[in-house]
Amino acid sequence: MKRFDLDYYLNGLKAENTVVLAQAITLIESKRRSDQDLGDLILTEILKEAEPSIRIGITGTPGVGKSSFIEGFGSFLISQGKKVAVLAIDPSSQRTGGSILGDKTRMEMLSKNPKAYIRPSASGSALGGVNNRTRESILLCEAAGFDAIIVETVGVGQSETLVNNMVDFFLLMIQPGSGDDLQGIKKGIMEMANGIVINKADGDQAKLAKRSKTDLLSALHLFAISDSGWQTQVELCSALEHKGFDKVWSMISSFEKQMKGNGLFAQNRCSQNVTWFEDRVNLGLLQVLTSQPELTRLHQQLKYKVQENECSVSQATAELLALARQLLA
Repeated sequence: MKRFDLDYYLNGLKAENTVVLAQAITLIESKRRSDQDLGDLILTEILKEAEPSIRIGITGTPGVGKSSFIEGFGSFLISQGKKVAVLAIDPSSQRTGGSILGDKTRMEMLSKNPKAYIRPSASGSALGGVNNRTRESILLCEAAGFDAIIVETVGVGQSETLVNNMVDFFLLMIQPGSGDDLQGIKKGIMEMANGIVINKADGDQAKLAKRSKTDLLSALHLFAISDSGWQTQVELCSALEHKGFDKVWSMISSFEKQMKGNGLFAQNRCSQNVTWFEDRVNLGLLQVLTSQPELTRLHQQLKYKVQENECSVSQATAELLALARQLLA
C-alpha cells in the first residue's frame, strides 16, 4: 500500500474525499505496526473536530433482507438531505480467513449515489458481527462528512450484540411470522433492540406482517422499560415496494430526540468509548502474550497434550496462565 503523511489524510477527510476515506480505513485495518501508528495519529486528530451524526446498527437473520432494506433506507435518508455511509460486515471463512465482500453488488443503486459510501469489510476473527476496526471506521466516516452511519452485521447469533456498544440506535430486522427466528434470536437481542422492523410486509405477507407486529408489541410489553424510558417500537416495512422508510426514520429520530433530551445520548457514547478502550487493551495484552516465544512453545505443547488426552483442559489452561502471569510479573 502506498504511504501518505498525516496531512494527506486529514485534508482529504476534511474535503470529504471518499478515495482518501477508503485509504484511511485500509490503513487502520492494516496489521503493519507503522500503519497502525499513523492510523492512531489520524484518529486522535479527527476526535478534536468530531461532527454530529447518528450511528445505526442493523442486525437480523440471513435472508431477512438487510441489504435491500439498507439500500432503500439509505436512499430515503439521502432524499432527506443526509450523507450516508454503510459499513457492511461480511463473514470470514473459518478455513481460509477470506470473505466474499459482496455488499456493494447487493446495494448497486446506493453505491452509485455520490452522497453514499459503502465499505464492505471482513469480520475476521472478531465476534459480535463486526470486525476489529469497525469503531475506527465509524469515526473516519464521520470525519469525511457522513452524518448517518449504518453498520450492517453478519447476522443474528449469541455473539451478534457487540454492535450495540458502538451505535446510537440498534435496529433488529425480522420477517413476517418469524416465530422460529425469534426463538433463535432469544430474549437478549430483543431487549437490546431500540426498534424492530418487520420487513417484507407486502403482497401475501402484508396481513401476516400486521399480525406479527401485534404479537411483538404484546410480547415487548412484558419487558421492563429501559432506564432511558424508551419503549422499543415496531414498524412495518417493504424494501421491495419502498414503503415504511419514513416511519423507520421517524422512530429513530424520536429516539435520538428523547436520548438527547435526557442527556443519555452523550452519556452512552462516553460509556462506549470506555468499552472500546477495554476491548483494545484486552486485545493488545493478548497480542503481547502470544508474541512471547516461550509462551507460544508451551501453548503448542499443551495443545498436543489436550488433543491426545494426556492432560485435562483445565490443567493445561492453568499451566499456560501460570506462565503468562510469570512473564507479565
